[in-house]
Amino acid sequence: MNWFRIKSILKLGGKSLWMHRLRSMLTTLGIIFGVCSVVAMLAIGEGASRQAQQQIERLGSTNLIINTVKPPDEQVASGTTSRMNEYGLTYTDAERFYATLPTAQVIVPLRQISQEAWYRNRKLAIEVIGTVPWYPEIASLHILRGRFLTAMDMNYQQAVCVVDRHLAKQLFVFDDPIGQDIKIKGDYYRVVGVVSAAAESAGPADQPVSSSSAAGGVAGRIYIPITTVKIRFGEIKIQMGGSGAQIEKVQLQQITVKVQSSDQVLVTREIISRLLSKFHKKQDYQIVVPLELLREAARTKRIFSIVLGSIAAISLLVGGIGIMNIMLATVNERTREIGIRRALGARKKDIIVQFLSETVLLTLMGGVLGIVLGSIIPYLVTYFGDMPTVITGSSLILAFGISGAIGIAFGLYPAYRAANMDPIESLRHE
Repeated sequence: MNWFRIKSILKLGGKSLWMHRLRSMLTTLGIIFGVCSVVAMLAIGEGASRQAQQQIERLGSTNLIINTVKPPDEQVASGTTSRMNEYGLTYTDAERFYATLPTAQVIVPLRQISQEAWYRNRKLAIEVIGTVPWYPEIASLHILRGRFLTAMDMNYQQAVCVVDRHLAKQLFVFDDPIGQDIKIKGDYYRVVGVVSAAAESAGPADQPVSSSSAAGGVAGRIYIPITTVKIRFGEIKIQMGGSGAQIEKVQLQQITVKVQSSDQVLVTREIISRLLSKFHKKQDYQIVVPLELLREAARTKRIFSIVLGSIAAISLLVGGIGIMNIMLATVNERTREIGIRRALGARKKDIIVQFLSETVLLTLMGGVLGIVLGSIIPYLVTYFGDMPTVITGSSLILAFGISGAIGIAFGLYPAYRAANMDPIESLRHE
């Protein structure tokens, strides 16, 4: 079939559709909304999946994060008697990791304390993060101004701190934070640096804090040498209640171990698990492996895409059934036209191609309009709903391809029915 013949068939099909343009437009609505739903739902699903994967990737694919977990049976018994519950990770655990993990590149202990920071007459709720100078190696912090903590700060228990940019903006307002003193629990700490919170590691003790979260929680983080935190804040927490005092002793909230390559992650996890189980009588720790979370997120993404695509495909199926129904009605209306064409020498193949071209034109037109509408909806969702959406080329090709396939699949039966009509009976049709 040469190009001239294809052009003639498409021109004839387009002319037939234009003669009934309102019906043709209404017929394509099913395909339009079906393709639109495929593109939009896949874009929303892809955006949500990528956001989850980015949050996991911030933890580091070669990192292992060990968190302190309070055992259920460590709850204080009822009554007036007070006792101290000691659980969680310790400085000794970190030293054991240094001594027994040959694959470890970086080991970062971390202490987290909720406090209030004062600067002049301003007070904000903060998270004090006691850590080590090499913490940025696992957290990928961006130093915006000044510097981060140094080995000298840690060795001499210096009263210095580094603040994140959200806290600096809210606490100091128009003042330059570098060189200013912040009061925390009766002690003063000199600000030596400002870091960006956007690329920080995300863990149970180190979740990214946005300015919008300040109203309902902490305003930001302050990083202090872990030796300074140990001396000035201690390790014992006392909570007074109606039944007495609850006393807890926790040395570290988190230890992050960074290995050389992702191939060593699972082996290192096994070593850490055996090491902790040997020296911890109770399950007061949790090992988080971001690499496993990434793999699980990838599997979830595939399932999520299949489910969303299947739901959207149902809309396309309904649209295809509607097109087949309209084309069957069109065949009945054009029975006499079919008889005349057959009497003038048209073959069955010509009749099939004619009606099939009209169906494909309808679905492809609906596919194009559906892609345009489906590309607008994710933008609106991102703009008004503050949800990330990602439109991929594969989703556009898939939606357009499905619309074309539906045109062929649901147009074949009406086309064959038209071609198999008896020419004599067709000419007698009124």
